[in-house]
Amino acid sequence: MLKADLHIHTKYSMDCNMPLEKIINRCQELGINCIAVCDHGTAEGALKMQEIAPFKVIVAEEVLTPYGEIMGMFLEESIPSGLSVAETLSRIRAQGGLVCVPHPFDIFRHSAVRSPTMEGIASQIDIVEVFNSRSILGWNSAKARAFASKYGITQGAGSDAHTVGEIGHAYVEMPEFEGKDDFLKALKKGKIRGRRTSPLIHFASIWARLKNKLHI
Repeated sequence: MLKADLHIHTKYSMDCNMPLEKIINRCQELGINCIAVCDHGTAEGALKMQEIAPFKVIVAEEVLTPYGEIMGMFLEESIPSGLSVAETLSRIRAQGGLVCVPHPFDIFRHSAVRSPTMEGIASQIDIVEVFNSRSILGWNSAKARAFASKYGITQGAGSDAHTVGEIGHAYVEMPEFEGKDDFLKALKKGKIRGRRTSPLIHFASIWARLKNKLHI
């Protein structure tokens, strides 16, 4: 069985300073043996992680559209931010990737995809992240689960870790898989585990964003 944290950031995100090696070490300490690296606006960190990690790494990216972030999974290269939702979905599909919506409906995130957009693209979504450790309210998770159930969409989860201590706060216990199609089948059989991270952790992301902006 895999212990898969399907939402981890690295130093390649503008609001994160985690080196790849520290992520690997922490995952090994916790028994996390599958991760999705999904930095903001780039797949570069995920591609590098895939080369050096001794466990499964899914190359992913959180792509910011005018209506919120959409995650491409099983990507081969970066997708630029700022594209329309339709173009972003098209670019993900062109790479043979899966479409995942991270932290949907989260009222505290400007980057969360809201109800009208979610309804409009429901038929094109492969995975809905129904538990994100950084989401403050349980209501957000409940609404995401209800949406996924309504449309029969596979459910996923991740820590959304931007710091080493957050890794593994949410994960999916799931069977082994090979490739994206097998991944979806395995994920459907998975069990979501996890807990919420303290809201204070968002200050770490703000500080990291400031340091990266000022090159401190």
